Amino acid sequence: MAAPSGPSLLPLVAAIIGIGVIAQILADRFQVPSVVFLIVAGVLLGPEVFGVVGPDSFGNALGAIVGLSVAIIVFEGSFHLRVAKLREAPAATLKLITIGAAIALSGTAAAVHFLLEAPWDISFLIGALLVATGPTVVTPILEVVPVRDRVAAALETEGIVNDVTAAILAVVIFNAINLGVDDPPSLLTLFAERLGVGILVGGLVAGLLFYGLRYVDLSPGNAPRNARLLVLAGALVAYGAADTIATESGVAAVATAGILLGNADVPYEDEISAFKGDVTLVVLSFVFIALAALLRFDILRAIGLRGLLVAGIVALVLRPALVFISATGDRFTSGEKWFMSFVGPRGIIPASVATLFAIGLRDVGRTASADLLVGTVFLVILVTVVLEGGFARQIAEHLDIIPMRVLIIGGGRVGRTLAGRLEGRGENVVLVEKDRSVVETARNAGFTVHHGNGTDTEVLRSAGGESARIVVGATGDDDVNLLVSQLAKSKFDPETVLARVNNPDNAEPFEELGVRAISATLATAQSMDNYIERPSMMDWMSEIGHSGDIQEIEVTAEELIGQSIRDIGPQLPDDSLIALVRREGETRVPDSEFTLERGDRITIIGGREEVREAIRFVHPDK
Repeated sequence: MAAPSGPSLLPLVAAIIGIGVIAQILADRFQVPSVVFLIVAGVLLGPEVFGVVGPDSFGNALGAIVGLSVAIIVFEGSFHLRVAKLREAPAATLKLITIGAAIALSGTAAAVHFLLEAPWDISFLIGALLVATGPTVVTPILEVVPVRDRVAAALETEGIVNDVTAAILAVVIFNAINLGVDDPPSLLTLFAERLGVGILVGGLVAGLLFYGLRYVDLSPGNAPRNARLLVLAGALVAYGAADTIATESGVAAVATAGILLGNADVPYEDEISAFKGDVTLVVLSFVFIALAALLRFDILRAIGLRGLLVAGIVALVLRPALVFISATGDRFTSGEKWFMSFVGPRGIIPASVATLFAIGLRDVGRTASADLLVGTVFLVILVTVVLEGGFARQIAEHLDIIPMRVLIIGGGRVGRTLAGRLEGRGENVVLVEKDRSVVETARNAGFTVHHGNGTDTEVLRSAGGESARIVVGATGDDDVNLLVSQLAKSKFDPETVLARVNNPDNAEPFEELGVRAISATLATAQSMDNYIERPSMMDWMSEIGHSGDIQEIEVTAEELIGQSIRDIGPQLPDDSLIALVRREGETRVPDSEFTLERGDRITIIGGREEVREAIRFVHPDK
């Protein structure tokens, strides 16, 4: 069948793009994955409701459109797969993407085979697709639930890696189905061929792109724009060239090109990343509308309760099992493990690649298999995204894993700088600012900002004042900072209230209120004095939050109570040590024979990652 004519196709394409943009705006507004809105829109536009989009809406072009969309989606995901971030991720992450992925693959395949009576080849194809969690559905959840760094790093890294590996694995299984390959040696050969072609083509394209970006003058006036377009064209060329050489090897090619470019020092990297993200959001609209066009309600009715049971096994049995097995021996709390167990939504890669495969299965006459594939993947996506994405905040609060909130009133340079340092240590920071232009600036910088007057009790309460551990008055107005401090002390009683004092003569009222006042004048003078008298220390202090760190923490590990500093020292990570101990309001530098007691607060100094590891050692619940 030929593709529809221009007049009928043009408004359809425009409508799909518009719906995709609106879905993303709604997702940002309500802080849930955009997949939720795209699925709803796709079902409404599909043949079962309004009938605007159907299997024949794009004619023979649908396969090509979805294929190129998959290429862009996979490239964008692999571009963010950074080797350095993998090294920094918790040890459990490696298990999540290996042992955990194997459990998800085999367990899902078994559930599909026995519950839905699917052939083993289709069962493993569905299992491979549903391994992927993906950053596009995990990241929005982590923006709503500010968990500790170790949890966020594990979930984000798992999502990025599994996005790529699951797509490649699914492609190999799909090729095996098409070619009738089922014995292990032939499967291995097929895998090696597709992966080899993909790596070769992807590496070649990545090399050419790197050379063009690094050494070719892309036009002095429009270099960033040309760089973005060059990378987009390169991703599409890699996919098309590899797929021409060996069918379905294009996914491996774009994944290889994305990983290599993402880890290379290429110019305009931020602009390229932002542009790729925007393009991905547009093509996602096509993918999900196409999925809806292939979905019929009678398919879901046929799968019925057994399909929901498969989704339940994926979300409530396999996911907790693989998380607890992978996190064994790591320093995750029980609550954090359960949270990770309930945050494994499926989304972009399963939907996009499943749509591509369903089209291929229909083309070779396997309509029943295509229907089962689409229906099962759709159900699992719907159940996991809606339930896990929609209730993630409530789950985290019930498990009590969200770090206590830090409120900073004042989103100017001082407030933003402090927020950046605190967030770098994993704190849950919210800025409160009444100036809309400052709010916009802070949000553009990636901070969570609550718009309102910080001297209003209700504004502070809605920003999280009742759960705040620390409140900071950081505006340029001493009167405002004083009022904020008074409200915080009287209404919310946080552990710590700090205030910026712009005029040193105003410090006394703050001290009388029991608020620690930080004089900008005095702090500047002290810093200059320290640089004069203690330059080495100040040089090191400037690296706090980057390569070095200093943290104070209460000792809660039972095995450390009663131990001396001499005994504890060798148990701490290298490049970290206990510098101070605070006991009953008195702080001292401990000698080697000093023995820790319950309630002691110790100050640990050392490398950034080493200090974090030491904190988890002395305070396991942190």
